[in-house]
Amino acid sequence: MTLTARTLARRLQEWRGTGHAYLALANRIGLLITDGGISPGTRLPAERELAAVLGVSRSTVAAAYQELRSGDLIESTRGSGSVARLPRRAIPRPDPFGAELDLSKAAMPALSRLPEAYRAAADALPEALEDPGFDPIGRLDLRTAIADRYTHRGLETSPDQIMVTIGAQHAISLIARTLLHRGDRVLIENPTYSHAIDAFSEVGARMIGVAVDATDGWDELALEQVIGRGTPALAYLMPANHNPTGQSMPTLLLERTLADAATHGTLVVVDETMAELTLDGPNPLPAAVFGPAIMLGSVGKTLWGGIRVGWIRAEAPVIHTLVRARFAGDLGTPVLEQLVVRELLPHFDDILDERIQWLRAGRAHLLDRLARDFPQWQVPPPHGGLTTWVGLGAPVSTQLVIAARSRGLTITAGPRFSMDGAFDRFLRIPYSNPIGHTDAALDVLGEVWDAVTARPGAVAAVDELAAVV
Repeated sequence: MTLTARTLARRLQEWRGTGHAYLALANRIGLLITDGGISPGTRLPAERELAAVLGVSRSTVAAAYQELRSGDLIESTRGSGSVARLPRRAIPRPDPFGAELDLSKAAMPALSRLPEAYRAAADALPEALEDPGFDPIGRLDLRTAIADRYTHRGLETSPDQIMVTIGAQHAISLIARTLLHRGDRVLIENPTYSHAIDAFSEVGARMIGVAVDATDGWDELALEQVIGRGTPALAYLMPANHNPTGQSMPTLLLERTLADAATHGTLVVVDETMAELTLDGPNPLPAAVFGPAIMLGSVGKTLWGGIRVGWIRAEAPVIHTLVRARFAGDLGTPVLEQLVVRELLPHFDDILDERIQWLRAGRAHLLDRLARDFPQWQVPPPHGGLTTWVGLGAPVSTQLVIAARSRGLTITAGPRFSMDGAFDRFLRIPYSNPIGHTDAALDVLGEVWDAVTARPGAVAAVDELAAVV
């Protein structure tokens, strides 16, 4: 991508401080890079062009770029200009072993009627026992129920357009290893679902990030540029109740993005794992908008994470390709779990009402606690999904997570949701847990926040260069 001088000037907003102009400019550009507002690999405007638009001398811009080079945030090549980058560093991952408190998973406890559904599925199991049990595409009755759900949402769908998977993550990994080749470009949102990054990395894809902000949403210019100039083979999007920001893409922007992708031959994969968990108002994106896109769904966020059932909706030839490729990794989705989901799908609207009430209560409680105990944090209220994307005001997310781990709390640092290590000023906090669990975890966060920020230089003011370079 190439960032024009006028576009960068708009993103800088009020960048001037009371100190040296070149330091203030370097700091502001550096913050945009480290927070994912400028993706690594983006070409910055030439010094002379940016100086003219900002109304400063060329030497001011040159000195700012030199500071950014010193901080390893841009790389300059004579004749080719300056390109944004991030220093490589270790990103802590959640530790699944022995944590007393866990905020690393955005998921709710099991649905209240789940035991009843398992009993009904067990009663229905004899009808399935005459088959061998290897089921690479999914039971016809379940695929029919999933197809009917899409049709109910406005997108006409038949069972031969559905493949049942072992959750959404299995679907993402299957699509990645089947439809991508090593070196293919993949458009992803930045930040995004961390395990999707893992899946695309494993097949050797080259990821190009498009910024999503918890307040302002998607970078429209970057979307257009990446699809038009980057020629990605695939775009992975969460346009409804985005994880981790809770944002939803305006319908007109989504329609334009899908049209651009079709024009340039980019396959769009839409992750709808949280699409129907809208907490304020109706679901913003009608399913009919997506047309030829591949769509992913799962019951892990609505029914229970322990039910490993998801699905792919695509045109029948794509489904056939994925079914043939599936045997290299697994031989089908467990039958009992499919029967459980079949029992519950006819009641899905009532289930959603119950789950949304739970999430609204959890969100209200979390926002109240954060406002009271962490007033310095920036907490944009999410309109959907399971999490809030908290701005800490300083690049200490990684330190905070490591300190929390020593106190028995597992939580995920902001850079884990980035392809390149950005977002160390952010922390994803779910509001999907029982309130007592959330309170206990926030108590620990309060303790470690005080410990981390008490270290000399740990929290530099955002207008100081030391915060980013």
